[in-house]
Amino acid sequence: MFPVISLIRHGQTVWDAEKRPQGQLDSPLTDLGWQQAAAHAGRLSAVPFVRAYTSPLGRARSTAERVLERRSLPLTVLDDLAELHWGNLAGLFPTERELQFPALVLARQADKWNTPVPGGESYASARPRAVRAVQQMYADGPGEVLVVGHEMIGRLLRMELCGLMELCGLSEEEALWLNHPQDTVFRFENGQEATLS
Repeated sequence: MFPVISLIRHGQTVWDAEKRPQGQLDSPLTDLGWQQAAAHAGRLSAVPFVRAYTSPLGRARSTAERVLERRSLPLTVLDDLAELHWGNLAGLFPTERELQFPALVLARQADKWNTPVPGGESYASARPRAVRAVQQMYADGPGEVLVVGHEMIGRLLRMELCGLMELCGLSEEEALWLNHPQDTVFRFENGQEATLS
């Protein structure tokens, strides 16, 4: 028996709205972000979760707590679910990133998977975290499971869940282009990925 995983991204934050990458820094949820968290709570209200995992970052924990607020279910913090580390780029506006790190734009266009941001991670270096997180979710047993994370680590989680269940065998390039919005639930059940939005 495998767990049935409902994977969501945290609600919109102030920096999301300003197009500023947060990485492992944090900014608070906006009014829209709280609405998205409340919508997830409504969407998932009938799901009998037996476990819940969240990133340690405040925006994910706030979203998870909102989804679970009417349930007596403990929330497990997994450090491996933290967003990719944006190092020296965290908090910079797009124009600031381009001015301060012009070579990085070209490097990431050539090889986004392997190119780390200065002082931070690449998708390749963060992938082992996603692998460990998925392995723990499966090792903890069957049942309905809530997972609250972020955009980039979410792509890696979906890549691993697809590979583990032999759903789609996503390539690295395909994983990079997965759309992972804040208003969608990705459910992995009986060998299939489905979406609720």
